Amino acid sequence: MSEELTRAEQLKKELFMKPVNAAKACADGQIKEADNFCEGYMSFLDAAKTEREAVEEAVELARANGFIEFRKGEKYAPGERVYYNNRGKSLILAVIGRRDLAEGVHITAAHIDSPRLDLKPNPLYEDSELAYFKTHYYGGIKKYQWTVTPLSLHGVIVKKDGETVKVKVGEDDGDPKFVITDLLPHLAANQMKSTMAEGVKGENLNVLIGSRPFDDTDAAENVKLNIMNILFEKYGINEADFLSAELEVVPAFKACDIGFDRSMIGAYGHDDRVCAYPALMALIDAEAPEHTAVCVLADKEEIGSVGNTGLDSSFLNYFICDLAEASGLDGRDVLTRSKCLSADVNAAFDPIYAEVSEKRNASFVNRGVVITKYTGSRGKGGTSDASAEFMAEVRAMLDGNHVVWQTGELGKVDEGGGGTVAKYIAGLNVDTVDLGVPVLSMHAPFEVVSKLDVYMTYKACFAFYLN
Repeated sequence: MSEELTRAEQLKKELFMKPVNAAKACADGQIKEADNFCEGYMSFLDAAKTEREAVEEAVELARANGFIEFRKGEKYAPGERVYYNNRGKSLILAVIGRRDLAEGVHITAAHIDSPRLDLKPNPLYEDSELAYFKTHYYGGIKKYQWTVTPLSLHGVIVKKDGETVKVKVGEDDGDPKFVITDLLPHLAANQMKSTMAEGVKGENLNVLIGSRPFDDTDAAENVKLNIMNILFEKYGINEADFLSAELEVVPAFKACDIGFDRSMIGAYGHDDRVCAYPALMALIDAEAPEHTAVCVLADKEEIGSVGNTGLDSSFLNYFICDLAEASGLDGRDVLTRSKCLSADVNAAFDPIYAEVSEKRNASFVNRGVVITKYTGSRGKGGTSDASAEFMAEVRAMLDGNHVVWQTGELGKVDEGGGGTVAKYIAGLNVDTVDLGVPVLSMHAPFEVVSKLDVYMTYKACFAFYLN
């Protein structure tokens, strides 16, 4: 009987999958490496709270590491580094590989926009001697989470003469902050009977920005006038300039360590800068890739990858075609032989809300980077479903480079779901699979990730570039 049990245990070891905790699997010194890597990531998060700021930070990092601006029609030699800045809101970077471009390129694609509140085109108003900005929420949010949270204002205002004014208020020491108020519980009986979706209306996500009148007269809109005058003195704008502005309201707090063991990071915007930063840094560190390595940092994923800075447009296709044309190749042939890691997050299993996940197919904090074969909602609607052949290739690549990884789905089949940029790149006839970091409290103003999972995402992207 004893021998049979031993044999059974041996077979289990050989045949069963066993979850791996990254903290236990890491070699000596790797946990420290992960913590050090995440110091840079946290600084990036604090500096890049919008897609425009993320592009600026990425370009600065790239230029400091030998990247030059891409020039159409020029053929680049192996090892050369180029970047293409698409309207200041999305970015492509590439390191030219040793192999012929005809063998395809290796692409990682992450997005750098996050759920937020955008100012409406005509945002400034006064009511009951209080001044407000009206907002339109961007992406999937729980509206109640954005009340009574310290907020900052980021973006650009472009005047009629073409002058661009940058705005960033609420981040630096001494800056004022802003807030959306909420009802006190003493008067919130009806609100608290509402569903969570209905308790705070989208039209009530109005940001409180001032309360003092311009002077001591009783003229109408005196508080609004005072705010407009402050903005005029600081930025030289009038109210009509809001019509040609992109101003975003985001949480004002900084990224920070979470837990007594400092094993996690709490911050705004992990989705998806937690994949964008590792993909970017892996490319910077990839000095001599076999295939040409390409990192795409895209805009507009949270609202369907729309517009000319989202991946439902042609800017990536055009870039690859331009690379190919300079080498006398057809862009579609290069794309057909290319491979992509769609670097996006998955929902980490939360034991407090276990009922929405199917535990055998969920991703977990500290179990490494997540491969998500397909996303979509319910019946795989709106997804890209990676092929078995490409899944096998990615598995072998990760294992061969000692990357701790796991697989996951985005919740139970009938609970909902979500999408990524994978389907847009797969639509270019590129083998594509999602790979990224599991996130707790995804799409909240304050999300949580594991430092080890972030580092394993960097290792996965680095191995993919060099593979």
